[in-house]
Amino acid sequence: MESCSDDLLPQVMETASEAGHIMLENGAEIFRVEETMERITRHYGIDSGHFFVLSNGIITSGGTNYSNVEFIPFKGTQLEKVVAVNRLSRQIEKGECTIGEARQRLAEIRAMKPKPFLEQVLASGIGSGAFCAIFGGSLMDCLASFTVGLLLYVFILKVCCRMSKIVSNILGSTLVSALCIILHKMGFGDSLGNMTIGAIIPLIPGVPFTNGIRDLANEDYIAGATRLLDAITVFFCITAGVALAFLIDGRIEHGMIVLDGMKTDAVTAMWPIQTAAAFLGTAGFAALFGAPRRQYVHAGICGTVGWVTYLAMMRLAAATAVESTFVATLAVVLVSRFMAVRRRCPVIVFQICGIFPLIPGAGIFWTSYYIVNRELSLSLSAGFTAIGTAIAIVLGIVFVTSLPGRLFKIVSKK
Repeated sequence: MESCSDDLLPQVMETASEAGHIMLENGAEIFRVEETMERITRHYGIDSGHFFVLSNGIITSGGTNYSNVEFIPFKGTQLEKVVAVNRLSRQIEKGECTIGEARQRLAEIRAMKPKPFLEQVLASGIGSGAFCAIFGGSLMDCLASFTVGLLLYVFILKVCCRMSKIVSNILGSTLVSALCIILHKMGFGDSLGNMTIGAIIPLIPGVPFTNGIRDLANEDYIAGATRLLDAITVFFCITAGVALAFLIDGRIEHGMIVLDGMKTDAVTAMWPIQTAAAFLGTAGFAALFGAPRRQYVHAGICGTVGWVTYLAMMRLAAATAVESTFVATLAVVLVSRFMAVRRRCPVIVFQICGIFPLIPGAGIFWTSYYIVNRELSLSLSAGFTAIGTAIAIVLGIVFVTSLPGRLFKIVSKK
């Protein structure tokens, strides 16, 4: 650890604040932001540095003559930047980087471009088609979801970039539902429900939902509650968008479309296809979340382990959906933590992507549909199942997150 002069203190604090700023606006957990900032200042001998990190801001103070307050709006998830800043902080801790070099590296990280347009659009299509298969869609349903998923992300990247999150999610879910309805009426696809569920998955707020749970597990109650509220708001926006599309169609056709509930195609329900769909879908969302490309495969493995565990519990152990989700979440978080140690990469990269197949996207759709169709008892049933599944995910993440990190380092070295 170096000693820090009074002249160097502002530079160190600004460097730490910039590192925290980049991480926070790109989807990092609160505790990781604080840990990274402390790691940087501690190396330069600043013991009096204090950081108070919220979900959208950082308050920094050091010594007797430095303080700073930053408002940091969430711009979107680019996990590659989180990984890069995390790696840089560890290089600083080892003395491999001067303060000037660190500031230059942070400027380069901030300037990193998101994934190419075509890569994001293709990832959305692959994720939508794969998740349609996971939820029981036929091959034609998957092709329809793939097509709508492509169009959805074109809409998000080209049209919604300057809209508020609430408006963009309502419009996005309305567009997805309307396109699926049109394709279904044209005879393209077998189950409208499965098509829509698959295509709407890219809108599901996996990052704030997962990070909110992790923040609560780390006793960051304000940030955790804020992020979960953000996720719940998006869920409601998606529900509103789906409902709006079905209501408009009902007005035009003078009657609501009648859906028969969840359908499972015999072909896509086979274990090999379910396994492949889980892998492709999770890897696709790793691309959407801006994870490093070399981690796509490992993120896909995490999602595959979780979904296969879920299927095994449902099909072989005759467990309920909530019980299966809880056990599958335990599997995902355990594998994520082991991979984080092995790959020397923040666990968030693997955990957010791996947990995605378990998030109750189908429950959101069916709750919306039954509300619009005025089948309140069915909407309550679907809604309570979705809430139960969400609680199971919360408990699974909290339980494994509470385990000491050194346990995973010891096991990984064996």
